[in-house]
Amino acid sequence: MSLSICVTGGAGFIGSHVADACIAEGHRVVIVDDLSSGSKRNVPTQAQLEVCDIRSDHAATLMADGGFDLLIHHAAQMDVRRSVADPSFDADVNICGLINLVENGCRGKLQQVIFSSTGGAIYGEQDYFPADEQHPTRPVSPYGVSKLASEHYLEYFAHHYGIAATCLRYANVYGPRQNPHGEAGVVAIFINRLLAGEVPTINGDGCQTRDYVFVRDIVRANLAAIGRSGFQTFNVGTGVETDVNVLYGNILTVMNGGPDALHGEAQPGEQLRSVISSALLESELGVRPNTEFIDGLRDTVTWFRQQAHEQI
Repeated sequence: MSLSICVTGGAGFIGSHVADACIAEGHRVVIVDDLSSGSKRNVPTQAQLEVCDIRSDHAATLMADGGFDLLIHHAAQMDVRRSVADPSFDADVNICGLINLVENGCRGKLQQVIFSSTGGAIYGEQDYFPADEQHPTRPVSPYGVSKLASEHYLEYFAHHYGIAATCLRYANVYGPRQNPHGEAGVVAIFINRLLAGEVPTINGDGCQTRDYVFVRDIVRANLAAIGRSGFQTFNVGTGVETDVNVLYGNILTVMNGGPDALHGEAQPGEQLRSVISSALLESELGVRPNTEFIDGLRDTVTWFRQQAHEQI
């Protein structure tokens, strides 16, 4: 059945891939994006683009009158450091923006929300590895707090309005179209700097670990969540820890060599280990992130090389 879907952040990295997949499935897609970090070049030609802030009256009217069956919400303030520097702004975008969309969507025909949450920042320093959905949530940044609060708001909306809400807690997502500027997305940052002839810098000793999941696997999880009833939360990760030194070595392998990275000061408060289990996702939705890391890196490097070539 064809659905009318609003994808917020659909001009950005993950959201644009999700929008592509929804269109390929035959759904009508409207993208809401303020283009603060996204790009029009990422927007599928078959999608309608509405350039606005998710906190705006325009977004509210669009959700109330747009006839959307489903909201896939990827627009966010996602810079952890900015959230620490300006918690009010982080909460305004991530919490108030979500409320603006969902409350007004429920005045229309909205039936479901799929929410992009975080599987790293929401758990904090883990008690066990990999973390499942039952792990205590102890976010140590305002960004993580706002994502957890958003999940609680969605649970409230599910009970109060009777809509379905599915929260997908992403691990560290990488892949084509990732923004190499800013502090998020170390894979994109390293590749971009190497292609520019620069020497990347690793924070601290590089032994901090993350769970790197390819964007294609994130898309599959989103598609599998369409039509789910009730309120549910799923991790989307590989269950595999990779430290930054190994990550950098893998990138050099794919790029056929390069300089040794520099090592800078460790970032204060940086999480030491982060890895999440997708066992519930696999058992409930039949999806398991299974892209081999080296294969995902190869596709990502190919895309960044194409971008660098087009800019010459």
